[in-house]
Formats: sequence, C-alpha cells, structure tokens
Amino acid sequence: AATLSVACTEGSTSLIALDQGANADATSTDAAPVRQMASGADLLGYSLWQDSAHTVAWGNTADTSATYDAVDSSASSVTVYGQISGGQSVPAGSYADTVVAEITF
Repeated sequence: AATLSVACTEGSTSLIALDQGANADATSTDAAPVRQMASGADLLGYSLWQDSAHTVAWGNTADTSATYDAVDSSASSVTVYGQISGGQSVPAGSYADTVVAEITF
C-alpha cells in the first residue's frame, strides 16, 4: 500500500485519478489500466485499488477515480492498495513504475 497526502478546501469534494503508469500495456486504457512495473526490459503486471479487498479498481476517469470529501483544510491520507497478479514468469529484480495522481476539485 502507498499513501497520498491530500489537502483541499474544507467541505469540498474532489476526484483523485491515477494514470496508467509509465510502463502501461498496449491494451491499457484510462478506464481499465493495465499497469506494469519494469526492471530493464522485464515487465511485471500489477493493479491499483481503492479498497483493501481489491474490489474497486483505481483508474483515470470520473467513474474510476476515488472521491475525496474534505472535512477540513488540513492534509489527510488516502491509501492506494496494490496487488501483483500471480502466475507471472519474470526474473528476480527490482521492479518500479511511476504513476501520476491528479486531483480535480
């Protein structure tokens, strides 16, 4: 899991979108991201979720963004849950990706 720090105007509602990542698969879309971490030329698929049960995917559209309601103007933590798909045959290594979060309010 990772944490985003979000501070918005008190009483406002915002949408938090996550892009497809720097190594997205060719079949990836904003609504259904197919994210991949890279280690050199090797790729390891993973998903980002809005909930710890991994039932609500996190994407880059209004329908797949997380809603954030600001209780006050101080920074709050929003958790991003990650999951690596099983059954992938990749060599051991250090895999990474860059995902950009966009907050619309």
